[in-house]
Amino acid sequence: MSTIPPAPAASAETYPARLTAQARPSALSPALWLVKWLLIVPHVVVLAFLWSAFALLTVVAFFAILFTARYPRGIFDFNVGVLRWTWRVAYYSYSALGTDVYPPFTLAEVPDYPTSFTVAYPQRLSRGLVLVKWWLHAIPHYIVVGLLMGPQVAWQDVDGTRYEGQIGLLGILVLVAAVVLLFKGRYPGGVYDLVLGLNRWIYRVTAYAGLMTDVYPPFRLDMGGAEQGAVADSPRG
Repeated sequence: MSTIPPAPAASAETYPARLTAQARPSALSPALWLVKWLLIVPHVVVLAFLWSAFALLTVVAFFAILFTARYPRGIFDFNVGVLRWTWRVAYYSYSALGTDVYPPFTLAEVPDYPTSFTVAYPQRLSRGLVLVKWWLHAIPHYIVVGLLMGPQVAWQDVDGTRYEGQIGLLGILVLVAAVVLLFKGRYPGGVYDLVLGLNRWIYRVTAYAGLMTDVYPPFRLDMGGAEQGAVADSPRG
């Protein structure tokens, strides 16, 4: 009788998917967040195509891992780049409101940007684990992420225009930060640390479900801009 292969547990060391940011955002405009939805439209258009490619290439990577135990390096770098680009836009806009520095249009790491996302390339991956980690193993995390992101909701304004969005813990915290920023001109530090921790959890799960690592994401809220076991980044930008 076959058994489901166990996923390696995360140790106290830094998780292979690393999301870092400045220790605390500084010099933020109190009102720019009101129009960031418009400013990110070009990124949203590009990311729609990039995520289509991400999905297709992840299927290719699935079969490559199944037969060779390796994630093709070119596909890996591209997919990490898509996650990195997505995170920069999310950090700039309504997943964090952590910076007013406009996100660059690139898959590559940008050292002087106020946040970063990287995943350590695995030399070998489990052929058996690839069959279950993206759905069965990840179910507990999907539940948590669903609670963090909130349910999908839809509404219409008076002229019949339909809007859709998600309202969850992360969205509520960012809204609190936006209101405080609007009226007091500062980002509450405790809220920022929690927002970063929640986003870090989401992106760790995304990297695991995207087959980029066999190390199971920890059920641990690592708050703030620095990763577990890493030195906090100094404020940038």
